[in-house]
Amino acid sequence: MTAFFALTTSLLWGLADFGGGLLTRRAPALTVVVVSQGLAAAVLGVIVVATGGWSEAGPRLWFAVAAGLVGPVALFSFYKALALGPMGVVSPLATLSVAVPVGVGLFLGERPGLLQVAGIAVAVTGVVVAGGPQLRGAPVQRRTILLTLVSAAGFGTVFALITEASTTVTGLFLALFVQRLTSVATGGAALWLSVRQGMPALPEGGFARSALPALGFVGLADVAANGTYSVAAQHGPITVAAVLASLYPVVTALAARGFLSERLRAIQAAGAGLALVGTLLLATG
Repeated sequence: MTAFFALTTSLLWGLADFGGGLLTRRAPALTVVVVSQGLAAAVLGVIVVATGGWSEAGPRLWFAVAAGLVGPVALFSFYKALALGPMGVVSPLATLSVAVPVGVGLFLGERPGLLQVAGIAVAVTGVVVAGGPQLRGAPVQRRTILLTLVSAAGFGTVFALITEASTTVTGLFLALFVQRLTSVATGGAALWLSVRQGMPALPEGGFARSALPALGFVGLADVAANGTYSVAAQHGPITVAAVLASLYPVVTALAARGFLSERLRAIQAAGAGLALVGTLLLATG
């Protein structure tokens, strides 16, 4: 059961990342975040009412509120990075979010094993190499790498917070709902400020008819992935669940290759691969 739900998580996250990155190439990143998260919040609200999730309300929901404040920053940075750079580089680098729990452990006095130290070294090397040395062709922009690392830190923080926000399945639905409401409020405020400064909220000509279902899919896939990961971690070793769930960049890269015919320079592909290997070492260490 752990393997099934963890692999389902990687599939959902991979497709959500691909869809969000693709939509951001056609619409402002903040708009994509707010609309997709808003649609997901509406569906989660119905689920909370149907399951009686309000009975799980308590002080733990403050962790969900905090996750909702960090989440829009992480999603905006990630979608913007996907819009600027190759998905096959950005998505694997974002898996460095697993380093956040490692950092929390170090702060609390834990000491990494040799495998984790190796993972950190390999992952950092991957970050540097994926940015390019310039051998041939155009390297990935430094801004893209920076945005990806910001998103990775944000995703790792959100994961740590949302894990503390609930202990039951119905409580998880409520925590995810509160998180999404906070995300929509935070992202909506940022979108309002950007519009006041003259930035467009909608793409030229408005959204196409197919955009709303796509936005809904991105938001719901992201929420569902959080849910399936929690189920996977509750029914088996968290290490196994984390490793299998972290395979989602493979889904994103395959989608980019299949739908966009995206090609990577060999040095970039090697760097992305190193970052992914480092992440797996960190998760299993």
